[in-house]
Amino acid sequence: MTTISDTRPSAAVPTVPRPAYKVTHRRVLRSEWAKFWSVRSTWITVALALIALVGFGTIAALRYKSMIGGDRHIDRDFLDATSVSLTQFGVNFGQLALGVLGVLFAAGEYTTGSIRSTLTAVPKRLPVLWSKVAVYGVVAFVIGTVGAFAGFLLTNAIVSGTAAHLSLTDNGVLRSLVGAGLYLGLVGVIAAALGAILRSVAGGISAFIAVIMLIPGLLSLLPTSWQSHVGPYLPSNAGDAIYTLHQQSDLLTPGRGALVLLGWTVLAVAGAAWRLVSRDA
Repeated sequence: MTTISDTRPSAAVPTVPRPAYKVTHRRVLRSEWAKFWSVRSTWITVALALIALVGFGTIAALRYKSMIGGDRHIDRDFLDATSVSLTQFGVNFGQLALGVLGVLFAAGEYTTGSIRSTLTAVPKRLPVLWSKVAVYGVVAFVIGTVGAFAGFLLTNAIVSGTAAHLSLTDNGVLRSLVGAGLYLGLVGVIAAALGAILRSVAGGISAFIAVIMLIPGLLSLLPTSWQSHVGPYLPSNAGDAIYTLHQQSDLLTPGRGALVLLGWTVLAVAGAAWRLVSRDA
């Protein structure tokens, strides 16, 4: 019994060329944007930041209105209050929420180990950092600005008819509200940079709180001459100079405050860049 085999050449199976994907800054930016909004904690923390920015200002305005309308003694903190200063009661609480979120965004991948996949996809590394700080800086600025304007409109409605009432067209009001957003945007970038440097959520949050809150408090223990020379140049005090409505003698001018805070931000991001290229994930 013989077996007949088919010796005819088989038809070539057409191969579809695989598209070549290049790593570009735009694609890395889109990837970081998608990662940022895909986590549930992002939405929760953003909501908390907005609630803090609007809510604490509203509480301060209601307290001011109750003192003005009754026979109660006006607290010293409210003697020269304006709708802008009342609104800004929420900035210190909002910066905590945005700072925590910035650390989580940068350090969270190191905690889960997914940073290895990210750096495998983007072997040059630094575009990942630039994209992270760009995404979070813009998000924090927008949240801060929206929260400041929303809080101002609500606070202004509460204190309508009192000496604290101001208009958006009054001198310095727009600068102060946008300055609050700028401060929160830059502080958010500093927080993200600290998270990238320490690669630990707990460590990054602790460092952020120390830089923004503890160090300015400890400065009061130093000699008075040191306080006047060092205090205005701390990140939080430089930020106060940006969004404070009326310039104070112990603060920098708004322009100089913005430059000092920008310098701190650049220094923090530079530290994160050095850490990223010089140490393995």
